[in-house]
Amino acid sequence: MTAFSLKGRNALVTGANTGIGQAIAVALAGSGARVTVAARRDCGETLSLIPGATAIRLDFTDPLAASSLFDGQDYDILINNAGTIRRADSLDFTEADWDAVMDVNLKAVFFTAQAFAKALVQRNAPGKIINIASLLSFQGGIRVPSYTAAKHGVAGLTKLLANEWAAKGINVNAIAPGYIETNNTEALRADPDRNSAILDRIPAGRWGRPEDIAGAAVFLASPAAAYIHGAILNVDGGWLAR
Repeated sequence: MTAFSLKGRNALVTGANTGIGQAIAVALAGSGARVTVAARRDCGETLSLIPGATAIRLDFTDPLAASSLFDGQDYDILINNAGTIRRADSLDFTEADWDAVMDVNLKAVFFTAQAFAKALVQRNAPGKIINIASLLSFQGGIRVPSYTAAKHGVAGLTKLLANEWAAKGINVNAIAPGYIETNNTEALRADPDRNSAILDRIPAGRWGRPEDIAGAAVFLASPAAAYIHGAILNVDGGWLAR
């Protein structure tokens, strides 16, 4: 087994019906992992790309949706990717939009990670948790107050859980994608002014693709990352370095 092989590992990827989650699921499987994909929507397209993968429905509008998912199971990789976004000026932002984003993007991340870690500790087994953070874990952005607050929270939570669980053999890290071509960024890419401003800031000169995130996820899930705890890995085309 090479340092980057995931052969024999069992991975759960949330929000895997499309975009970043789908790309990560495909890459984990390509590195040898058995993959279960989860989303509140149909994952048929992802399943067609991964022979032997299984799918479950998880709707994180209930942040405790995965609270019993890991009981009696042998998952040892968790990718907390499921997320949502609401856009509005902060003067007009509603409590409903605030709660909807915080529930999925932060509260569900914690309680899913907690359930996963409890199962690992009960089995006395090591594991890897990879949370999907954002450039807005470090910056403010505009018109996405709850998303920014939640992604700042994901970065902090990743570090806290790493501190508590590293000695238990559980690596907790995060990936902070830059501007990636996904459903969540469709509105930005459709706005000529915003699209141009974003591209002008990216040293790589292009929007990222979901596949650009997948390699980082394979690395953090692999034995090669055994001594990495609490890291927030930017995969952003150089955006934060600008």
